[in-house]
Amino acid sequence: MKLKYLILSSVLAWLPMTSAIAAGQVEVLHWWTSSGEAKSVKILKHMMEQQGHSWKDFAVAGGGGESAMTVLKMRAVSGNPPTAAQLKGHDIQEWGRLGFLTSLDSVAQQEHWDNVLSPVVANIMKYNGHYVAVPINVHRVNWLWVNPKVLKAVGVKVPTTLAEFFIAADKIKAAGFVVLAHGGQPWQDATLFESIALAVLGSADYRKAFVDLDMTVINSDKMVNVFRQFKHMKAYIDPQAEGRHWNAATEMVIDGQAAMQFMGDWAKGEFAQAGQQPGKDYLCVPAPGTQHQFTFNIDSLAFFKLKGTEADNIAQYDLAKTLLMPSFQRVFNLNKGSIPVRLDMDMSAFDQCALDSMTTFKQASLSGDLVPSFSQNLATTADVQSAIVDVVSEFFNQADSNPILAPSRLARAIKSAI
Repeated sequence: MKLKYLILSSVLAWLPMTSAIAAGQVEVLHWWTSSGEAKSVKILKHMMEQQGHSWKDFAVAGGGGESAMTVLKMRAVSGNPPTAAQLKGHDIQEWGRLGFLTSLDSVAQQEHWDNVLSPVVANIMKYNGHYVAVPINVHRVNWLWVNPKVLKAVGVKVPTTLAEFFIAADKIKAAGFVVLAHGGQPWQDATLFESIALAVLGSADYRKAFVDLDMTVINSDKMVNVFRQFKHMKAYIDPQAEGRHWNAATEMVIDGQAAMQFMGDWAKGEFAQAGQQPGKDYLCVPAPGTQHQFTFNIDSLAFFKLKGTEADNIAQYDLAKTLLMPSFQRVFNLNKGSIPVRLDMDMSAFDQCALDSMTTFKQASLSGDLVPSFSQNLATTADVQSAIVDVVSEFFNQADSNPILAPSRLARAIKSAI
């Protein structure tokens, strides 16, 4: 409890008091409703109130935000959008094309956003070259979570390539453990497929396939190999996986029922809640074959054109500025398991998983190995993403699916969704 108040005090100490004359209201639509996320929203509320503004929470429960998007569309069409809404990827571009978003360029220039953000991230936040959204964090999706006690009991090392993974997997399975904790849900199938695709295709061809939708790569022999390696994973998942939620799969690794799990860094919160320490009770390592690559997912808020008072406009700009302040970046990401989006952050409060993630994020930003996650809606449109996930999940769960035929099926599905 004492630590909680110390963190809050340190956050508030960063903030200048704003005169009551400039006081406005911010209304933020989001679906950050889990315990860690809710703590961060509460901190943001305090930070805005410290600047003299009032906070109107607009939380809509629902993991992927589908319900929130329905509500947002109704509000926007009726001419009463919120100050900001949780949007990401291509959704930002779509709302920009519809003319609903406001420019944040004045705040961005004042706060030097182009200097503290990766160009890859900054470009996603812009529409027609103008900032219209603010990134809050970066999730790394291509993680492998490992129970080291299981691997030690079997006598295998942490796999660094897909070939090493399958060799270790056979030994783990023979010893009576579940090799791969997995939930039989389409988005989890896609998350697993995505890491295998990154390992087999490499960053350049991954981007061509899932960002550029290059049919030459999609119909290539390399993509056949992606599906073949993906199908091979099925042999190491327990029969009860169907419908299992991702956090239940993580618990299997925590409890020692399973050896490993492919999942984004939001899984770290489950280990932390169980009182486990990284490097000791569990390992966070890159998905086999993707050591220097980084598949990213970004939480962000897009800002809407307002018809309110000048004070509300000032409050909107203060909100945009506050989201990228180091104080909020620190507390939000410590709670969420992700890493700060700022490249100049002091990372001393973060654990080794986050430190490794930040190091790879910076290196990948320069090397071209920073790629958007299609499984988490960052790489392409919602329609194309849905088409890819459907094909991938159906292939994975059909006993007689053929890797040779899968790429052409994927190509047809994508073409129909474009």
